[in-house]
Amino acid sequence: MKLSHRITHLTGGGSDGWDVFYRARRMIAEGQAVTELTIGEHDIRTHPSILAEMDRSARSGHTGYAMVPGTDLLRDTVAARIQLRTGVPTTRNNVLITPGGQAALFAAHMAACEPGDVGLYLDPFYATYPGTIRGAGAVARAVKTRAEDAFQPNARLIAEKADGAASLLINTPNNPTGVVYSRETLNEIANLCRQRDIWLISDEVYDTQVWDGEHISPRVLPGMVDHTLVIGSMSKSHAMTGSRCGWIVGPEEAIQHLINLATHTTYGVPGFIQDAASYALTAGSDLEEEVAAPFRRRRELAIQVLSKQNTVGLIPAQGAMYLMLDVRATGYSGEGFANALLDSHSIAVMPGESFGDAAAGHIRVAMTIDDERFEAALKTVCEFATYLANRSAAE
Repeated sequence: MKLSHRITHLTGGGSDGWDVFYRARRMIAEGQAVTELTIGEHDIRTHPSILAEMDRSARSGHTGYAMVPGTDLLRDTVAARIQLRTGVPTTRNNVLITPGGQAALFAAHMAACEPGDVGLYLDPFYATYPGTIRGAGAVARAVKTRAEDAFQPNARLIAEKADGAASLLINTPNNPTGVVYSRETLNEIANLCRQRDIWLISDEVYDTQVWDGEHISPRVLPGMVDHTLVIGSMSKSHAMTGSRCGWIVGPEEAIQHLINLATHTTYGVPGFIQDAASYALTAGSDLEEEVAAPFRRRRELAIQVLSKQNTVGLIPAQGAMYLMLDVRATGYSGEGFANALLDSHSIAVMPGESFGDAAAGHIRVAMTIDDERFEAALKTVCEFATYLANRSAAE
C-alpha cells in the first residue's frame, strides 16, 4: 500500500546530520566510555517534591481522562504565570495544555498554515522544526542567520523569503546557538509579521535559562497579541522532559479551534501530570533556579576555558543549556571535527550542520554533565582544535 507523501517526506531525505550522535550511542552500547555533550537532557532528574505531588494526585484518583483543553487549575496557573511575566492580560481561554512543547509546535502550525502555505523558520534550527512544518501540510522554508551577526535574525533576509508565508517560527533563548534575541531584533520581526499578516510562532521553552540580557516574549510587543502563538513547556524549566506537559498561549479564537484539534488527536494530558505541573509552577523561583543553576555555572566555566586559547570561538552564550563553538580555524567542517573528536578522544558533540547550513563549521556542546567532567572535556576540545589548526597550518 502507498503511504502519504506527507508522512514519507517529513525529514526531507538525506542525512539528518545526527550520525555522530547515533555512532556515540552505539559505542556506549558496546561498552565504550564516551563523554556525551550531545542532547539537551538535564543531568539532574525531576525534583522529588514534584514527583511527590504527581504520586499524590495519581493515588487520589486523577488517572482517568482529563479535560482536553487542560485542567482549569493548570490553565489558570499558566495564564497567571504568563500575565505576571509579560504584563499581557491572559486567562485560561488563551491557554491549551499539550503533551509537551513538540505537540504544541505541531498544533500551532496546523492553526496557522493551510496546506501548501510556507512556514518560515530560522537556520540554525532545532532538529524537528522543518519536519513539524511539513507534517502540518506546509512548505518548510529556512531563513539563514549569520555567525558574524551572532546568529541574530535579520528582518530584511526574512522578508526576502516571505512570499507565500503564513507563519514564522522563532526560538529565543535559542537552541542550538544559545543566543537571546534582542528587543530590536524582535521589534523588526514583529513589524514584518504585522505588515505581511504572518503568524509568529514563538518557542519559549528556555525562557527560565537566560544568562545575559533579557527574555522578551513577542506577544508583549505592540499589535502582536493577535498575531502570536507562544509555545511553553515544563521540560526545560523544571527538568520534566519525560512528563510531556506543555502549552500554547494565543488568541481565544485560535485556542478554541486548537482545543477541537486536540480532541481529534492527543485527547489531552494525564491529570496527575497536570497537577504536578501546577504545583511546580507555583513552587517559587528557587525551584526553577535550582534547575537552571548548573547551566549558569558551566557557562561561566566555559567562558574561562575558552578565554585561554584562540582557536575555538564562542558564539555569545546568552541562554539555554548549549554552547555554539566555531571550529572553522581547524580547517574542518563541524561534522568532520565532531567525528574526529569522537574517534580520538571519545567525546561526542553535535555538528553545527545537524541544525542547518548556517552553522557549518561549528559544533554544539550541551552543558549537561557534571562541572568537573564538563570543564575537562571542554579543555580537551580546545586542545584538539589547536592541534588540528597547527597541523593544517604546517601542511
